[in-house]
Amino acid sequence: MSLEVIFLGTSASIPTRDRSLPAVAVKREGEVLLFDCGEGVQRQMIIAKVGFNRKMKILLTHMHGDHILGLPGILQTMSLLGRDKPLQIYGPTGVKAFVESIIETVHFSLSFPLEIYEVTGGGRVCEGKGYELIAVFGDHTVPSLTYALAEKPRPGKFNPERALSLGVEKGPLWGMLQRGYEVTLPDGRVIRPNEVLGEPRPGRKIVYTGDTRPSDNVARLSRDADLLIHEATFADDLAERALEEKHSTFKEAAEIAKRANARFLMLTHISARYRKPETLLHEAKSIFPEATIARDFMRVQIPISRNHLEIEG
Repeated sequence: MSLEVIFLGTSASIPTRDRSLPAVAVKREGEVLLFDCGEGVQRQMIIAKVGFNRKMKILLTHMHGDHILGLPGILQTMSLLGRDKPLQIYGPTGVKAFVESIIETVHFSLSFPLEIYEVTGGGRVCEGKGYELIAVFGDHTVPSLTYALAEKPRPGKFNPERALSLGVEKGPLWGMLQRGYEVTLPDGRVIRPNEVLGEPRPGRKIVYTGDTRPSDNVARLSRDADLLIHEATFADDLAERALEEKHSTFKEAAEIAKRANARFLMLTHISARYRKPETLLHEAKSIFPEATIARDFMRVQIPISRNHLEIEG
């Protein structure tokens, strides 16, 4: 079961020659979850070959321009390309008025149903096939959400020897048991999944922060995450500015990953002042060795095994 993260924009506030504004796409089971919509996100999606007519949810973290001003463009592009599938948009208070004002003042019609949900408190935002989306508020100058995509537990490992010993021959009944269904044998005996499956295995978990200071809410939500995508706007020498503007430094993001016992950390939302931010990665790695700086069009696969990442780009 594939779970792929595609970084479409990794800059903060101002785009650079190499970095577009914040946007991260997660592809799972034929669905796209798009976190934030920086300007020009539809161009980034075209380059990354993220389709516009897929089942999709858009999740906005907060109402600052670098995170939402790509929304008008992506909505119009989808309509011009004839999208017909419903689109759900989630975000903080104000997102509904923002979208409605775009449609009214820019004068274009949508070719697809649009559903807008405002997230006013922490907790479950919605559910999808085999996962749920959970949100908490971080600590920024405006209400800023952090989202977790948490897969539901998977069935335990199937024991074929045990199945055979119970009289379940190899074939379709094995698949039914693996999917959690009871099966009835020709002799009338009922075999339950827990008789042939091991303990349930935890699903994978990705956390994406909005702009935020180091936050207890974010640390709790990120507990045991397979991948924490955390903003790291400034290097450590600008820690006072990070505090003033309510952003995080490389070190502070790493400290959250360490507190949360996350497996891997991707740093994003990098200030445009850093032309070669990789030279600063040691600041994060000194605290959390499994830290990486995200780049535009980097693709990350999170395998079911959950013990490593496959990174391209």
